Parts: sequence; C-alpha cells; structure tokens
Amino acid sequence: MSHNTYYDKHALARAKDLLADMTLSEKLGQLNQFSGEDGHISDHLRANIQSGNVSSVINEVDASVVNELQRIAVEESRLGIPLLIGRDVIHGFTTVFPIPLGQAATWCEQTIEQGARIAACEAASQGVNWTFAPMIDITRDPRWGRIAESLGEDPFLCARLGRAMVTGFQGTDLQDATSIAACAKHFAGYGYSESGRDYHFANISENELRNTVFPPFKMAADAGVATFMTSFSDLNGVPASGNKWLMDDVLRKEWGFKGFIVSDWASIEDLSVHGLTENNAQSAQLAANAGVDMEMVSRCYAQNIPALLEAGTVRHSDIDAMVTRILYLKFALGLFENPYTDSSKFPERANLEHLEAAKQAAIKSCVLLKNDAHVLPINTRLTNHIAVIGPLADDKYEQLGTWIFDGDERYSITCAEAMRAKVGNNGHIHYAKGLDTSRTFSNEGFQEAIEAAQQSEVVIMVLGEESILSGEAHCRSNIDLPGAQSDLLDEIVALGKPVVLVVMAGRPLTIGAETDKVDAVLYAWHPGTMGGSAIADLLCGDAMPSGKLPVTFPRAVGQIPLYYSQKMSGRPVTQESFVHQNDIPIRAAQTSLGMASNHLDVHFSPLYPFGFGLSYANLQYSEVMLSSQQMSAHEPLNVSVDISNESDFDTDEIVQLYIRDLVASTTRPIKELKGFRRVHVKAKSKVNVSFEITEDLLGFYGQHNTRITEAGKFYVWIATDSASGEYKEFSLVK
Repeated sequence: MSHNTYYDKHALARAKDLLADMTLSEKLGQLNQFSGEDGHISDHLRANIQSGNVSSVINEVDASVVNELQRIAVEESRLGIPLLIGRDVIHGFTTVFPIPLGQAATWCEQTIEQGARIAACEAASQGVNWTFAPMIDITRDPRWGRIAESLGEDPFLCARLGRAMVTGFQGTDLQDATSIAACAKHFAGYGYSESGRDYHFANISENELRNTVFPPFKMAADAGVATFMTSFSDLNGVPASGNKWLMDDVLRKEWGFKGFIVSDWASIEDLSVHGLTENNAQSAQLAANAGVDMEMVSRCYAQNIPALLEAGTVRHSDIDAMVTRILYLKFALGLFENPYTDSSKFPERANLEHLEAAKQAAIKSCVLLKNDAHVLPINTRLTNHIAVIGPLADDKYEQLGTWIFDGDERYSITCAEAMRAKVGNNGHIHYAKGLDTSRTFSNEGFQEAIEAAQQSEVVIMVLGEESILSGEAHCRSNIDLPGAQSDLLDEIVALGKPVVLVVMAGRPLTIGAETDKVDAVLYAWHPGTMGGSAIADLLCGDAMPSGKLPVTFPRAVGQIPLYYSQKMSGRPVTQESFVHQNDIPIRAAQTSLGMASNHLDVHFSPLYPFGFGLSYANLQYSEVMLSSQQMSAHEPLNVSVDISNESDFDTDEIVQLYIRDLVASTTRPIKELKGFRRVHVKAKSKVNVSFEITEDLLGFYGQHNTRITEAGKFYVWIATDSASGEYKEFSLVK
C-alpha cells in the first residue's frame, strides 16, 4: 500500500472535526483497549462502550459478537465511534501458513504478501480489522521463543519481507472489506533480549540500532503501515513504552510516521515493574509523553491521565494528537460507513484456493540441509515399503506452530496422511509414533517404531519440538531435540536403513549429532495446515526444495549469538589457527594456541550458514562479472553471474548478493546481504542473474549515527549462501 493511499487529507479533516465535538472523557476513552470475553459481552464491557470509554477490543473473533459490540458503540454511545477489533493474526487465520520464520525461508515477497492477504480476508470475515503483525524484530538468538514469529537475523531480508506482509494485510485500499490494518512490532530491540528471554532487557548501541535493528521498521513506516507496537523490553535502561527518544524523536520526527502507536499487553503498567516508575500514574505520564497513543488492556491511562492533565504533567494538546491519530485510522478503514461485517460476502475460510496457497508456501519454506548419496527424492514406484516414524509425523495440531488462535486443525494434512496418499495402492506406509510427544522420555513406543522401520526400505523420521515449545514466553536454554527423540533416532539408524530426518520446529535446533547420523535432512519449521502435503511432495520429488535459511544454525548453544554478518575482530580465527581443546598437548604453553577469536570446544563455523539450502539439482555458479572496477554516485555498478543447471531437475534458486566494505570510519560486517532473487533454472540450461549496486546500497550509519557513504574498496559476492562463492573487488569513487 502506498504512503499516499493511507494518509489522505479528507480522513484527517474528519478526525479533527470529530475531535472538536468530544468531551475529555470521550477523548480519553479512545486511548483504551479492552480485552474481549470469549463470545460474551458482560455488563461491564457494555457499559464502558456505551459511555465511550472503549476504543478497541482485542481477541473477539465471532462475527455476530463483534457486530453487537460495534452496534453498541455506533448506536448506544453519544458520538457513535466504531471500534477497532484487534487480533494476533500472525501466520494465517483459519488457514495456517508456515510460521513467519518458515515463511522467511521462502525468501519470496510474493508468497509472503499472498499469505498475509489470505489471512486478512479470513480474519476480516469475522469482524477483525487490525492485526498485530508483522513482527520485524531482528534476532540472533534461537533460544528466544519468539524467533518463530520473526523473519530472521538479517535486516535487509527482514525489511523486504516485512514490507510484503504489510502490503498483504492492508492491500491497496484500507477501506476494502478484505483489508485489515497492520502493526509493526516490537519497536525496538526486543530480539536482542539478554539470554534469549522474553520481557527482558537489551543493551544495544545506537549505531547497532540504526544499522541493524531499525531498517525493517523504517521500511514498514515508509510502506504506510497503519500502526506500531512498543516492545516489552528495557532498551538501554529505558523500557520502550516510556522511551520518548524511540517513539517521538526517531519514529515520529525523524521518520515522519503519522499512524498511531499501541503499547504491548500491559507494558505501560510494567514500567513500574522494570523500576523506571514508582507507580501507574508515573507510568501513564511517561508513556503519554513518549507518544504511546493506545494502552493495551491495562488501565494506567484511564485511571491517571485526568489527574496528570490537571497537574500539567501531560498536555491537552498531546492527548488531542493521540486521539486524532486513532480516529484517523478508523476513518481510513471506513468503519464509520461500514462498521458491521457480513460474513456471507466473504470467500469461505480454508477454501481450496487458500489451502493450495498454504501448501505452496510450505513447499517453498522447507530447507533441504543434507542429501547424501541422493537418498531423496524417494521413488515411490520402486520403493514399496516406507516407514514414517515420530511424535510429529501424524499430529494435525502440532504442525500448525505457535500463535494460531484461530487455526483449525481439522483442515491439517499430516506427513503420514500425505505419504499414504502419495503411495496409494502401490506401496505400504508403516507408521509408528515412537514417542507420545516430542518431550517424552519413555521408550515404551520404541519397539513399535523399530518394527515399522524393519519392514521398510527407507525411513522418514519426523522429529522436532511441539508448538508449545516456541513462541512468546516459550524460551529454551537448551535447543537440542527434546525428550528421547535422539535415542529413538539412534535405534532406527542402527538398523542400517536409509534414514530421512524431517524436523518440525519453531527455531533452529542444535542437531549436529543427529544430522551426522542420517542420510538426508529436511527442515520444515512448523509448516502449517498443508505442511504434510508439502513435505510429501518434496520427499517424493513432486516438488523441488528451494528454501534457504533466514537464520544461522549454531553447532552449540555456547556459540550464540552466531550470525553471518559478524565483524572481523582484531584476531579473527581461521582454519589454520583453530585448535580444539582435545588436541592441546598436556602442559602446553599459555600462548601456544594461535591467540584467535574462537571457542576451544567447538568449531568456529556454524552448523549451517545463513542463506544455506540444497536442491535436487546440480547448480554451478560462474565467476562474478563486473560492469566496471569503479563506480560513482551517478554510475551504478552492474554485477552478474551465470548459473548452470547440470542436472535433470528443473529448480528454483535463491540467488544472493553480498558486499563487504573493507575500510570504513566504523567497522563493518564481514558480509552484508544487499540483494536476492528467486530464479527458475530448467534442467540442462543456464540463466544469467544480475544486480545493480548503487551508492545508497553501500551506505551505513557512521560514528555520528548519520547515514553516510564513503569512498573505498568493496568486495562483492553472488552466491548460493553466505558462506559460498568467490568475491570480486570494486571501488566507490567520490
């Protein structure tokens, strides 16, 4: 959605006209969001809506109840101001798409936009007009449960995928019945929470904020996202919901954001828990003066702002501005003209078109991490007996993932179901659960699993973590496979059959030991409603793996944070300087170990790098070609590469462009993603892929935290992942 489509003068004029008719009580009512009551409207909620004390209701998704809430607001309150109906529509509604981290593995803006568009349509059919997505926090810590809800570790990728999600939710016209307002969250720094724990604190330099954390939010603001949400976390000593620098100085004044800001759930009240304020009155004062327009669920504003206005510690003009921004969105959504929802005018939820879109998204999201001896794809015409084993192999609910309040597991197709349909009457699927859940430690089901494997020519193990183990407040200190899953895998591997490991999880797991034992690994994240169908198509060669990792996989938790765009350090480790502790001679001299930046007990490389993902095709990249060795502001540089497919498989490849600024006034990352493109490469053919490098693409925030570009030398790669390819050198001339 374009910036101009959202911010029109007519809607602003209407909002200001309405503001002029409002009492102070009615103004303050527009700052309040109430929680829904699960299909019930209590006398308390009804009375508050009638009195004009409610601006928004969160978590009510029954269209008839929502219509009644709107009727009370429109017909029984003095001014008839309709309600914003908020819901966490994160990766689908009734039709569930892969978790956002899985969607990020598609590296496909069109796929993500389509998924958000379908989710918006389904949610709008039930009266929802506002979603709390996309979550565009950059995170480098897979212990954090909310990494599942993120778009990965890289600001360039996250910014573009987040923009696609905003466009999908909001469409080209917010007044379209199928459009809902989006919310960029969490501003800012939540993904850096220490120890990967929710509601915690983050210490991030302003330079890091501007170069890494802010870019996705800036792009969302430029794309016309309707709202922002504050972070739960403490940022550099000032929790976000009371952080005037974040909300007013950066977001409003510097970026020109004109939408409204909502707190996260009770995060204004939590300011006193953090120790920033003494009580709820102080919390309300700080949040209001910071520019937080609407309070989610807690009542600090409602109970304290009248006294704060009387004392002069909050200004009437600021309250008027806050209310105007909220009213503006209601006018922009067309709620004053169309407050009610007629569900019969919407497409059926989870219809065939929606389910097919979810399947294609899941296919693109799965990442092939290993395929030794070309075990995959499985030829179902020649393979008559296939074992499908694991606690997640036939669980309709768990494959949906975190944050799926409205997902309907009845529509889910599991891996076991899809494989049965795939082989039909030509073969046999031997299914065994092996473990009751992913967390089970009992080996009671092992023997059944062993017998299923013994009868089979190839074994598909579907392991990972249940959906409850990721998401908000579901952080883990140990990100190995939980329960006795590794023990079960050992028992199956010992039989000597080819073993394919399919992992369903809400985060990268430390699965190095497991991947070493098996023949092939397909990382499926939590793939959503149609996950089983997508996995079966991929395993059997009816679809081609094309996903790429949007986040680095560590070998061990102790490596965290581990990400591809780290800086060089003064003494970078190399393969030659690395020494493992097991190889250190007894009584070795203290300074005999290379003196490099590494851990002694684990290799410095990741298990799998950012951008990694295999295909069944054999793709070869040629040498990178430059249009010139020098570029200037007026003459962009063209870089290109030929990609040859030497196999018999047609495939999609996600081609990635990286640069490195060799010398700068502040140290720069060893690599930075600056472009990507999904291209189709037919069997036995070649394609040319090119990118344009502009001066702006080489810019960064320097010592004074202003955006600059500097002359000098750069490396450039076009590669299949962040750890591959040979660089070419060019210079930017000023």
